[in-house]
Amino acid sequence: MSEPTVPAADSGATTETLSYAVGPTDTPLLEQTIGDNFDATVAKFGEREALVDVAQGKRWTYAEMAADVDRVAKAFMAAGVQVGDRVGIWAPNCAEWTLVQYGTAKMGAILVNVNPAYRTHELEYVLRQSGIRTLVAAPSFKTSDYAAMIAEVREGGDVPDLTQVYLFGTPSWEEFLAGAESVSDEALAERQRSLRASDPINIQYTSGTTGFPKGATLSHRNILNNGFFVGELCDYTEQDRVCIPVPFYHCFGMVMGNLACTTHGAAMIIPAPGFDPALTLQAVSDEKCTSLYGVPTMFIAEWALPNLADYDLSSVRTGIMAGSPCPAEMMKKLIAAGIDEMTICYGMTETSPVSTQTRTDDSFDNKVGTVGQVGPHLEIKVVDPVTGATLPRGQAGEFCTKGYSVMLGYWEQPEKTAEVLQGGWMRTGDIAVMDEHGFVQITGRIKDMVIRGGENIYPREIEEFLYTHPDIVDAQVIGVPDEKYGEELCAWIRMREGAAPLDAAAVRTFATGKLAHYKIPRYVEIVEEFPMTVTGKIRKVEMREKSIEHLGLRKP
Repeated sequence: MSEPTVPAADSGATTETLSYAVGPTDTPLLEQTIGDNFDATVAKFGEREALVDVAQGKRWTYAEMAADVDRVAKAFMAAGVQVGDRVGIWAPNCAEWTLVQYGTAKMGAILVNVNPAYRTHELEYVLRQSGIRTLVAAPSFKTSDYAAMIAEVREGGDVPDLTQVYLFGTPSWEEFLAGAESVSDEALAERQRSLRASDPINIQYTSGTTGFPKGATLSHRNILNNGFFVGELCDYTEQDRVCIPVPFYHCFGMVMGNLACTTHGAAMIIPAPGFDPALTLQAVSDEKCTSLYGVPTMFIAEWALPNLADYDLSSVRTGIMAGSPCPAEMMKKLIAAGIDEMTICYGMTETSPVSTQTRTDDSFDNKVGTVGQVGPHLEIKVVDPVTGATLPRGQAGEFCTKGYSVMLGYWEQPEKTAEVLQGGWMRTGDIAVMDEHGFVQITGRIKDMVIRGGENIYPREIEEFLYTHPDIVDAQVIGVPDEKYGEELCAWIRMREGAAPLDAAAVRTFATGKLAHYKIPRYVEIVEEFPMTVTGKIRKVEMREKSIEHLGLRKP
């Protein structure tokens, strides 16, 4: 795969005709560390409310939060944590998560987010791969006994670097915090002054659909600016109160949520440790939130509550929906509720995360049909996935991002980093189309693309077509090896209950005259379910392997 190319000035093409766009630069980038930026906000808005943990019944002004953040930072220093040491956090959303996020940023440790859904096998991998020395965690959450799993991994696992574990709300946490008394204000200030905005400060593991996750390593500059500009595009000020039901372990919570708030003096509202639609809307109502976050399924669950009318949502002005396309019907419901400045974001962990965002005043069609335009201080383009050449607008290709948001790399995986980072451009692996106004649609994943006889085929297009069959509940399309064409299409189909199973001939009959002949699946597999990852992504690699075996095909 070739390196992506920037449009040549003398190529005869312009940025107006090519799928290339540059974000506005009128508001300068923040060239500070997270700690310095936070301190500036505290100096400006010390008496304003900063953080509310609804479940714990606790609230902090910015001045109060600053005192607790400094205490956590000093406690890590007292525990011997050095600049660049990895500190893991394994917990659902809670105030302690936020205090640890800012405490580690102030004293220079790299915070490693551990997915609360992980079990011992995944925990051991992350602890070992990132070399976590100190782990802070909730004792338990729902069916997860974190304390027991940590003990099991320490006893029987291969985690040589792990020497310290502190559990929130237990004597070990109190003892840890007590250590702060031995570190002076000046010692913390000196440590903070030694840090640079370009230093790594966070590792987030991507939930890959193949193999173990990779640790995207992010700097102060990466995530501080992304949080700031996401907040700018939501028009945040110190008057805003943001309801954050999305997980802190992910960029959506800790960057688009926490850092968007603290860069503007806004309040962070934690409605519950895990997502609960009723508790989320109760928090919005009680705390007079002006902004609400979620993936589409969260908003759908909230608006499906039988007592929706009981919640006062009149304070909500804006918010962010991300993770997958916004259904038109859901956006209509938000607008009907008076939330007419909802924004849509697109990005990935490796880009801190947001690359494109709709603006608060964008049209309805752009909010439901696109993921917006390029963010400030970023460059984006859509390239031919094979040649790397920038494509004309309106043509589908691979989405690439360049600018302050691009990660430092995957932690201790230079080969994996080199696969996706080329000439400063992050190859996202997503298939996108850019229109004449620079609005972007995301239409699938590049690795799902099938090349049949030289034709690039995007499975999502065929899947969307198959959904129109009255007896098909769900469909996934993959490529399988073929001696003549290189690859052929295979459709995995879930049938409506009671419907007669379709075969390849029936699908061909249904598709003929509606799809180009080369887009019609040659093979059809009727299944009850699709193989999934722990985070709910469909494992197309596994589907391909099973199809090759079941169909008796030869691997390429």
